[in-house]
Amino acid sequence: MKLPLKRVVVTGLGALTPLGNTVPAYWEGLINGVSGADFIKQFDVTKFKTKFACELKDFDPLNYLDRKEARKLDRFSQLAVISADEAVQHARLTDESINKDRVGVIWASGIGGMITFIEEMTAFNAGDGTPRFNPFFIPKLILDIAAGHISMKYGFRGPNFATVSACASSTNALIDAFNYIRLGKADVFITGGSEAVVTEAGIGGFNAMKALSERNDDPATASRPFDKDRDGFVLGEGGCAIVLEEYEHAKKRGVPILAEVCGGGMSADAYHLTAPHPEGLGVINVMNNVLDDAGMKPEEVDYINVHGTSTPLGDIAELTAIKKVFGEHSYNLNISSTKSMTGHLLGGAGAIEAIASIKAVMHDIVPPTINHFTDDPEIDPKLNLTFHKAQQRTVNVALSNTFGFGGHNASVIFKKYQE
Repeated sequence: MKLPLKRVVVTGLGALTPLGNTVPAYWEGLINGVSGADFIKQFDVTKFKTKFACELKDFDPLNYLDRKEARKLDRFSQLAVISADEAVQHARLTDESINKDRVGVIWASGIGGMITFIEEMTAFNAGDGTPRFNPFFIPKLILDIAAGHISMKYGFRGPNFATVSACASSTNALIDAFNYIRLGKADVFITGGSEAVVTEAGIGGFNAMKALSERNDDPATASRPFDKDRDGFVLGEGGCAIVLEEYEHAKKRGVPILAEVCGGGMSADAYHLTAPHPEGLGVINVMNNVLDDAGMKPEEVDYINVHGTSTPLGDIAELTAIKKVFGEHSYNLNISSTKSMTGHLLGGAGAIEAIASIKAVMHDIVPPTINHFTDDPEIDPKLNLTFHKAQQRTVNVALSNTFGFGGHNASVIFKKYQE
């Protein structure tokens, strides 16, 4: 028996990003091709192979939270709570008429409270072996706590948990929220993801894997998806929130509808810890799955916001998969990697790129892939990778891909809202 599924729409957005600390500022940076990369300011990078990242700019948590509250939250939770607040206000969820028992939170992070762990263990290792840990150590560290803080701030008592699938985490969170609403388990979800690992351990760990760009002579051009000379991703930080709502519920409230969520797809590579399947099998499956879930043909998609991390293997595998799924329509698509501007937010990547896709559908503008200098002979030059500048076109349907270490793949489709 096939259950009748409810329509799910987007009614609120929030963003703290390396390009700007609100959704309008983020979108303005995207369509103008601004790089968020610069030399790291959060710790001494003198001895590190990579000395730059896409950090937040002009961000002080005390501009949003009181000092006592801020001290109880790891930076990844601060970014979650602050970006969620923009989305909650945008969707008018503070209205007293909202049934808070029917509002849930599903939040994602790839790693969680790394900064808290580093601080606590550094203090312990500097001592005489006597354990003197902060009573907030564990509550600040655990990955699910961001969802808990968001619910506690507003009294949202619906389903509440966290998802983790490395760099696909917040796309999985979004798909979970989408499924719960269309099954009638809640009316509204605040979903999204946040990451804050521009730390000694974060940069050092990814350097050890040889995953990061080491282009220290020019950080702003270091994230080069699809360029022949790409040498790894640029680590980013931030938080992005999306309010998903059941269609009739949103209509009844009279809140503006920004876009509609049509489908979610998931798959696994089942191949390697960190490398993509060379023939893109998992990526082919996830895009076929999301198209099937949305009930769409490949020809209906206008824009793909790719995972596109600027790594030698991953970029090729994803484009290979796109050509296999979309066939000749591949050449009609706009394809872009906004990581060329934002860097890679790991568990927050799905949310920040979902917002880019939603805004593309809303405004009929495809944000560009910046930092293209040299064509890669292994990439089909007939593909429109939206190099250098944003492109204006009708975007009725946008698909967003995210893939995570461990072979996790997740894709979501948004379409232009029509009654």
